[in-house]
Amino acid sequence: MTIVPSDEKLWKPVYEKVRPDTYEEHEGVIFRDKDDEKTAAKDKGPTVVEKPRLHVAQRSSYGVLFATVLLLVIVITNVPLRGLWSFVIIIFVVMLSIIFALSGLWDSILRTISLLDIRINMAGYGLISTVLFIIWLVTFTLFDQQLYMIFTPGQLKVRTEIGGGEKAFDTAGMTVEKQRSDLFRHWVLGLGSGDLIVNTSGANAHHFDLPNVLFVGRKVQQIEDMLREKAVVKGRT
Repeated sequence: MTIVPSDEKLWKPVYEKVRPDTYEEHEGVIFRDKDDEKTAAKDKGPTVVEKPRLHVAQRSSYGVLFATVLLLVIVITNVPLRGLWSFVIIIFVVMLSIIFALSGLWDSILRTISLLDIRINMAGYGLISTVLFIIWLVTFTLFDQQLYMIFTPGQLKVRTEIGGGEKAFDTAGMTVEKQRSDLFRHWVLGLGSGDLIVNTSGANAHHFDLPNVLFVGRKVQQIEDMLREKAVVKGRT
């Protein structure tokens, strides 16, 4: 890829002399000096053009694929498709693909998509990916550590807001639920994660939702084992 000045509008076939009587035609742009007449009068040599310093892949499919995956991840992580909705979307996509194949529309669709040309150099890929990775890493290692639930025999400590302090609840009558109903967010992107939902009992009941808990099945089993236990305080006689 080469970047030319905005006023360079002269695109012509460029002829290269390969033999005394043979020329090959190439596509290119002819760089002209702003003062062509003075240059010609002074009989200066041809303008030296620097070699291109930006390089991108010859195929635009890499940029299209990168943009498509990035947009899909943004949609999946922001639009929850729980339960039946996730299967409805999958069935809809499959049925739509079959209908397009039977009607012969895929050739026109692929031809139209091929006109989409997205080209990003390595620095562009690196910048977008690095920024997103840093955001995820800071959220995973710093912010998520400030939002937690601690289960002990007979008591639950909860912090669902940074700087909100801890709240303690009695585990009597408490219900714990896991949700893995979002096929895309929990299984495709979450690698088997799930949402942890806790409901306390009593006059001041609370509902807590801790999303995207990794290995939620094993943790729910540990919580259930913990809730069966009762704290015993030894006294002196």
